[in-house]
Amino acid sequence: MTVTRHVSAARRPITAFQMALLGLATALLAVGAVAFLIDLPVAAWCKANRIPGELGRLINLLEISGHSLGAAIALIAVVVLDRTLRLPAPGRFGPGERAFARMVAATYLGGLLADVIKVSVERVRPRAADLATAASWLGTFGDGALAVEKPHLADLMSFPSGHSAVAAGLAAALAWRYPHGWVLFALLAAATATQRVVTSAHYPSDVACGAAVGLIGAACCLGGPRLTRRALAPESVA
Repeated sequence: MTVTRHVSAARRPITAFQMALLGLATALLAVGAVAFLIDLPVAAWCKANRIPGELGRLINLLEISGHSLGAAIALIAVVVLDRTLRLPAPGRFGPGERAFARMVAATYLGGLLADVIKVSVERVRPRAADLATAASWLGTFGDGALAVEKPHLADLMSFPSGHSAVAAGLAAALAWRYPHGWVLFALLAAATATQRVVTSAHYPSDVACGAAVGLIGAACCLGGPRLTRRALAPESVA
């Protein structure tokens, strides 16, 4: 019986939700490939047109869902408010714990994959590049367009966007758990990606490919049935 269960688990078919994530990831990779053609003009415009005042500060706040700490706060809020989810603990790993562990893994796996790519592929961030010296988007790869005398390691880690990967992973995890809110979660992830481009941290292709990596990571973690949520008991009327 135990062997049969292990075999059936290993052969568990991919779910419709995972297929949707992988389909969207494929579309984003295609968008990222096309976006290479507009990387330089968009990056140059963003560097030349800084958004001032309160609007600029508001845009900076949009980074929150793609920041590791911001995503962690969102997940903590979810496990506190959703009574069917549970924090994993020694000797306790039931359905509630497994569901939450999947959400955490889905949020961060894509970000880790993006970091692995970053250390393997050098690309100068727009804020650290002399975009006028780059003949094409290919010139942003490597350190040829670097315009900083003492660059930080992060200045050469533009591709892909880790923030966009985490934001997409978090959106996927929340949509898996709360499908009725998927539009809101998608908008929050898109806002984070926009913030990374507007603030000259990334090129459009970086955020599109980063989001795709985040969705691929989430698809690897969100298989199997969703945990059924219990309806809240109605309040008694005095």
